[in-house]
Amino acid sequence: MSNKYVVVDLETTGNIPKKGDKIIQFAAVVIENGKINHTFSSLINPQKSIPVFIEELTGINDDMVKDAPLFSEIAGQVSELLEGAYFVAHNVLFDLSFLQEELIQAGFEGFYGPVLDTVEMARFLYPTADGYKLSDLAEKENLNHERPHQADSDAQVTAELFLILLEKLSSLPLVTTEQLTQLSGGLKSDLQQLLEEMIEERKKVSDLLPNNVEIFKDLALKKDNDSNIENKDDNSDFKFPLSEEDKIGLIQSGFNSFEKRSSQFMMMNKVFESLNNKHHSLIEAGTGVGKSLGYLLPSAYFAKQNRLRVVISTHTIQLQEQILKKEIPILAKILPFKISTVLLKGRNHYISLEKFHQTLLDESDNYDTTLTKMQILIWLTETETGDKDELNLSSGGLLYWNKIKNDPSVLSPNHDWQDKDFYLKAKRMAWTADIIITNHSLLLSDLKSEGSILPEYDYAIIDEGHHLEKTASQFFGSTLDYLSTRLLLGQFGLFEQKQLFYEVENLLTSLQVQNQHQIHMFELNRIMADLTYEMDEFFKLIGLYTKKKLANKKGFYRAKVRFSKSDGGKEIKGIIHSAERFSFLLKDLNSNILERLHLLDAHKESLTNSQKSKMEETFLFTNDLMDLRDTVINCFIKDSHDVKWIEMDLRSPQNVTTFLAQPAFVASSLKNQFFERKNAVIITSATLTVNHSFSYIMKEIGLDAKSTVQQSIPSPFDFKQQVNLLIPEDLPEINNVSLDEYVVAITEHIITLAEATNGRMMILFTAYDMLKKTYELIKESGFLNDFAMIAQGITSGSRTRLTRNFQRYDKAILLGTSSFWEGVDIPGEDLTCLVIVRLPFSPPDEPLTEAKCQVIKEHGGNAFSEYALPEAILRFKQGFGRLIRTENDRGILVVFDKRIVTTKYGTAFLKSIPSVPVKKGTIDELVEFIHAWL
Repeated sequence: MSNKYVVVDLETTGNIPKKGDKIIQFAAVVIENGKINHTFSSLINPQKSIPVFIEELTGINDDMVKDAPLFSEIAGQVSELLEGAYFVAHNVLFDLSFLQEELIQAGFEGFYGPVLDTVEMARFLYPTADGYKLSDLAEKENLNHERPHQADSDAQVTAELFLILLEKLSSLPLVTTEQLTQLSGGLKSDLQQLLEEMIEERKKVSDLLPNNVEIFKDLALKKDNDSNIENKDDNSDFKFPLSEEDKIGLIQSGFNSFEKRSSQFMMMNKVFESLNNKHHSLIEAGTGVGKSLGYLLPSAYFAKQNRLRVVISTHTIQLQEQILKKEIPILAKILPFKISTVLLKGRNHYISLEKFHQTLLDESDNYDTTLTKMQILIWLTETETGDKDELNLSSGGLLYWNKIKNDPSVLSPNHDWQDKDFYLKAKRMAWTADIIITNHSLLLSDLKSEGSILPEYDYAIIDEGHHLEKTASQFFGSTLDYLSTRLLLGQFGLFEQKQLFYEVENLLTSLQVQNQHQIHMFELNRIMADLTYEMDEFFKLIGLYTKKKLANKKGFYRAKVRFSKSDGGKEIKGIIHSAERFSFLLKDLNSNILERLHLLDAHKESLTNSQKSKMEETFLFTNDLMDLRDTVINCFIKDSHDVKWIEMDLRSPQNVTTFLAQPAFVASSLKNQFFERKNAVIITSATLTVNHSFSYIMKEIGLDAKSTVQQSIPSPFDFKQQVNLLIPEDLPEINNVSLDEYVVAITEHIITLAEATNGRMMILFTAYDMLKKTYELIKESGFLNDFAMIAQGITSGSRTRLTRNFQRYDKAILLGTSSFWEGVDIPGEDLTCLVIVRLPFSPPDEPLTEAKCQVIKEHGGNAFSEYALPEAILRFKQGFGRLIRTENDRGILVVFDKRIVTTKYGTAFLKSIPSVPVKKGTIDELVEFIHAWL
């Protein structure tokens, strides 16, 4: 910490100093002896006009810099400041390249001392952070960042962040610091120099290990905590069904301290009754019921009383995290007994410490791999689960994860690591847990593997139950995409590419192992080259078939095209012949690799751990190869009743081509493999009924109406007082005009509504093309320039990050499609206006929709009323649920699609949501009402 550090930030006219871009503001914060002791800041006259977008970003305009000094006038001070210091910046190469250029032009020597990058440091020191922008990190560390994109404010915040990062570095276990030092030579900054200095300093004093960390085989790991939750002493002994006295006891013990929810108590009684009486149930619980605790408390009681485990399955990771981190601790305060809970995911979600330890010794890593290894070294001192979902990995980091993920060992396992194995630990905990939290995919994988993943269970609660049918369709189907296939084959590579093929050949050569049946390396290389060529040809043919099918459709980038062998024609024949060749080459490559591995297996006693690890990696690769071959055969060569289709981005057809095959209906599979084998399955969600009936969802997932308890628990919110539904009458009917005309019409309405509601507005689309065109037209109009426009697929970031950014601005508009219709929780005044652009019917030519409708028609049914309408209503209900999240929320729902009032079926949408006032009128009339009501 005794070094001198100068933290620099610049604002500039553009990104490329060599093309004449100039600095318009310079700021520096000097740190010495671990403290900020000096700051310097100046606006700079760039002698050229500042572009509009830079002015918008920074707030700095031509008038502000016209009397400012030229850079050459302050260059001496800057040069003096930097003398003998580490140069520190957030994205250091940008600031340094500009400064070098300006210093040299001013006749000074450039800066050639050590540099540190706070982005790079944050990426590995905060391995689980959502993002690494300065504003994200400032928020994480509660640093005051009032004026983002102004150099003095940015430099100050970067300096404060840098001191926190230094503090974290200096508190790491010495073994971790030494491993980081070995890796840091591959970074863009001079962190290695700083770390070496730190190690020297620490060796002078006795180095104590942090209390919560232990060293195991040269890895610093967080010590195990008891996963069971200890509860406070509580003598309450309430029983189900809950009496009024029990409910009062619950409230007094800290449960629902904010309000008494009779609807939640009703849900508890229904869940306990289902578990106790061994019957399946459908429970629709409206927003505000408190669904999670509504099933957790009775599940805990039932599990404890009967010494049986209950499995709780969710669709999203967010809900799993919420249950584990928020609801379970609340439950722990209420219960008079101890409860054990575990979150269990698929094996590949967990790190293999043995593989990671082995790869730490690998050399010739690329930048992403180096940084990911450093991230994981820090993460291991913090994680209790070893679950990849905690990490913020780059795309290169995800590739590296495939090398260190937890796979079943093909070779004899090394028992030394088993005690610390995160997956085995999670499984051990699951065997003794009262409640196991998992996801729909793992639940279905367990069915397929005859119960080899989850411990035996007879009682399950399926939250977000409206997703079960779609997840099952994906699970019982197959997917084949170009990028994954190319990456898989790239793992083995050609001999000259120095991947697994090269490693295996080197092993055989070093052991002088040869076999008369073994083909020569050159021949295996030719098989690999043929396979790579055939893969490219195969996906090219799929692309040509798709383009031919879309010949008459214009203006669409993302396409879905149904595939059927019965279409005949030379394109289909070409694809199937190519699939046969591809499948044969996969088998040929696999058998030759296995032959080599069997030879090595006979000599494995003389192999080093690193060589055994390469062998294991190659064995696992052959398993993936055979899975790929099975998928190709199932999709193209075998006859099946699955619905098959191609999804493709026409701007980059080969790289973004996916082939999918899924069953049209999964009801019988779920009925036979799941519901008939379990004592009680409770399916719950806020959206299960259509027009107050459960019949649609029961038919989709295979439940029998006679043996299934059906309960709808309404929301406790007063929707009549909290919501108004508005329908503009001066918009065209969506199906009577072109997409472009409709976009022009709704854009005008969106601008008017945004000004009336002052932003705080979410707009839900059913198709990305319409979202993109609307976003571009709004931006082009310039009317909403003072609003933050956040659009899915255009603004970078995950759904969570986009939602958080939306909440951060006072005047913001969020445009979303697909995933934004549900699972987005924006309570309070952050969201006051929700716009639904069109009723969410699936396009009739969408492959699964088309296939389902076809089957219904063949059986004499009405495809619209039996499938298309109920599916759209459920999505509409999910969208409606975004608006009111607490009892104090107030909001306006605007539906642009007039079919909700002009068609007979429109009333079914209105009847399926809570009763709210509906107002129709021109946009001007509706805006008047909005002003009065809000």
